Amino acid sequence: MKILDGTKVAKKIYSDITKKIAKMNKKPVLAVILVGNDPASKLYVSIKEKKCLQVGIGIQIKNYELRIRNKANIYNLQKKIITQIQKLNKDKNVSGIIVQLPLPKGLDTNKIIETIDPKKDVDGLNPLNIGKLLIGDKDVIAPPTAAGILKLLENYKINLSGKHIVMVGYGKLVGKPLANMIAVANSDATLTICDKKTKNLSSFTKQADILISATGVGHLIKAGMIKNNAIIIDAGTSTIGGKIVGDVDFEKVKNKASYITPTKGGVGPMTVAMLLENVVNLK
Repeated sequence: MKILDGTKVAKKIYSDITKKIAKMNKKPVLAVILVGNDPASKLYVSIKEKKCLQVGIGIQIKNYELRIRNKANIYNLQKKIITQIQKLNKDKNVSGIIVQLPLPKGLDTNKIIETIDPKKDVDGLNPLNIGKLLIGDKDVIAPPTAAGILKLLENYKINLSGKHIVMVGYGKLVGKPLANMIAVANSDATLTICDKKTKNLSSFTKQADILISATGVGHLIKAGMIKNNAIIIDAGTSTIGGKIVGDVDFEKVKNKASYITPTKGGVGPMTVAMLLENVVNLK
């Protein structure tokens, strides 16, 4: 069993980013919209801030709170967020914009994301960028987690050609874009898409040469659900008993896998690294 070390690969990406920025006349700037007081969202934004400063990317964090939840307040908050994004779209000093997800209930996530200029959409979630991804546009900005997974596999020289790839979870941040990217780039790979409620899920996961799980259901993938020497990518996180865990029961699965991402230091660091790479590429 070999660990797919996302932290190690991310360091290489940060090194390349730092060198690129050093050659720029003007450093890129990332604007982050943070809404509410969700501890996980605050943590993720702080990690992004730290890494931006580390490589030389400027960062602006726009905080919005929702103290009293009623229709009028939610409407006014959404209006303020959209107005702010429109200003950032016009700001020539801002290279990229992200809205930290998930947003508090009541806000129209799609409407807010659609406001972001596709040319500043570093999360790759604007409908125009999603459409470009579907048709295989090579210049499109890809969602960071999906791009990070493919980059990680590439770094470890894992060829997808001819492999049976089983994906569990089909969300818009990971599953959907990753499935499209695999389909476009690897026409001779077999792709099976499942979800956490798929009947007889293990009958599908046992067929996987490469199993990718992104459901957010802790320890969904057990040792009996994979075949020997499968490659396991865990892109889900959740909490069990106050402890952060992945979709994959790592300790019980690792001895059956040929390669596996750890719960911490696997896909997570790759997501942030690819996000910052997107910022630089949009500059």
